Amino acid sequence: MERSLETRVSQAVDAWLRWLPRWEPATHRGRRSPCRRCFGSPILEAAGIDHDTPHGVQHGLSTRIKTIIDQSVARYTSQNLPMLQSELDQQSARNRARSYRPREDLDPEFDGLPLDPEPDPGAPFLFTIAEFEEEAAQETPPLPPLSEEAKRALRREVALADEYAAEVGHEVCHLLVTHRPRIRAAVSEYVDPQIEAMMKELTTSLDAPFDPRDLGK
Repeated sequence: MERSLETRVSQAVDAWLRWLPRWEPATHRGRRSPCRRCFGSPILEAAGIDHDTPHGVQHGLSTRIKTIIDQSVARYTSQNLPMLQSELDQQSARNRARSYRPREDLDPEFDGLPLDPEPDPGAPFLFTIAEFEEEAAQETPPLPPLSEEAKRALRREVALADEYAAEVGHEVCHLLVTHRPRIRAAVSEYVDPQIEAMMKELTTSLDAPFDPRDLGK
């Protein structure tokens, strides 16, 4: 029997709560571009962690919840939108034919993030994972062209899929609000103390830029 939307949202939050105690602040440089999955996300607003929460914490939850929406839309598409489903099947077969697929089987905390870090100014990478992925994509044959009539029909089905995704997303956010207290409690327990410790360490280093023991030398 298919699990209800309420059950799937609850299980996704449970999985994120089990992961959260393992979270640690990133020590590398932040990216200059915002995450398209998390920036301004209604999912994170519903969860109550859209402000002043580290992106890594946000991303792990938003990805799990977005997967629920994607799966619901995929079921709706397979049952009601044959042309769109055919296009998706062809695209999936094309993707499977690639010799290099670095985005597959990623943990939710990394899914949807850029494959490569930002390069240092004036020091470009010799090669990047994204370049390897693009080269593999170019090796696979393109999808067959569509007639103008088929394109119009496909656009109609895409619009229907988008409408359904919006409906599911609205319902998921409504369900997520009920989990907000335990989400915020977990952030307060596992995340906020680490951020406070980092800020205290930073403040101490700014107040005393030199080791006091060096002043007597």
